[in-house]
Amino acid sequence: MIDKKITKFEDMPVWNDALEYAVSIYDLTKRFPKEELYSLTNQIRRSASSVSANISEGFGRPTKKDKSHFYSIAYGSLLETKNFIYLAKRLNYIDADEENRLINDSVKLQKQINAIISFLKS
Repeated sequence: MIDKKITKFEDMPVWNDALEYAVSIYDLTKRFPKEELYSLTNQIRRSASSVSANISEGFGRPTKKDKSHFYSIAYGSLLETKNFIYLAKRLNYIDADEENRLINDSVKLQKQINAIISFLKS
């Protein structure tokens, strides 16, 4: 297999996965109660969309330190989203299968982001 040099953030598998994760969150939250629109719905959407946004911003930064900083922010936003998934389940806005799927997706993203941060620190 030939390794292709990634020249734009759109080619990063982690960015694509994070964007799909955010789309999943947006689709899921369409079913949340209307009274949550400006609270939980807004918070989980913002945190989920922040993951791919910070990955793309990190990609464009010139130094390893700057890149690592934004990938760390993406990681934090991912954990925030994960928290809101657990909360949504406890509030019975999602079922156990949806919770498990989203948590598994977040763990996959956590591993990808950690791998990038570790690579930049080496």
